[in-house]
Amino acid sequence: MNQTQDGAVTFSGLAGTVALVTGASSGIGEATAESLARAGAAVALVARRRDRLEALADRLRDEEARVAIVEADVTDPAQAQDAVQQTVLDLGRLDILVNNAGVMLLGPVLDAPLEEWEEMVHVNLLGLLYCTHAALPHLLSSAQNSPRSCADLVNISSVAGRVARSGSGVYNLTKHGVGAFSEALRQEVTGRHLRVSIIEPGAVATELVSHNRPEIQESIREWFGLIERLHAQDIAEAIAYVVTRPWRMAINEVLIRPTEQEA
Repeated sequence: MNQTQDGAVTFSGLAGTVALVTGASSGIGEATAESLARAGAAVALVARRRDRLEALADRLRDEEARVAIVEADVTDPAQAQDAVQQTVLDLGRLDILVNNAGVMLLGPVLDAPLEEWEEMVHVNLLGLLYCTHAALPHLLSSAQNSPRSCADLVNISSVAGRVARSGSGVYNLTKHGVGAFSEALRQEVTGRHLRVSIIEPGAVATELVSHNRPEIQESIREWFGLIERLHAQDIAEAIAYVVTRPWRMAINEVLIRPTEQEA
């Protein structure tokens, strides 16, 4: 474990591995791709905004990382399948999948826009399921032939996957679903050395909140007040820690709140 000049913690031990990160164009996904590349992994950057992926890829290549850019909408099963196949074609294998792509559209259930619910289900659940389904054969194969003797599937959940609260009903539904699916899958594949982990962040300073309607953004600001929110890099460091543990050690669940966040 080392520390960069900007204070970020870095890990090692992923040389020769390949990681695919969804939602890599910003926030937690972008920071995670950077952390895994610095740990030695080749990284496939998957998202819809190609210009941002290219900018990130340029930075990582400047640090001598192997990178593949995959422009894809993971809510389309064919595109999710192609993203995994393109990763294996370009980088040779797949050892780590980080299902990070997600949206958080909050507000009361009563009179809520149905398209917001549909978007959360499509991205937070179906996108995760499509990528997982496509990646599982490759992850299981890598777990058997990797010098690490394991492979990793990391699903990004939320504090909202533990605690339901008014104004967050459908977001709660999707993140509780991530937890339930992850635990069931863990029991199914753990004997084959595929480690399944969920990361549950509290409030993080990313663009996630900005996708909400203006009145909801104001409510979110009132909920969290003036607390110091987590940085995307904080979550990325936790993910890097999880996937760099020795094969005998599976960290299945990590809850990370800002120090001042109460709920």
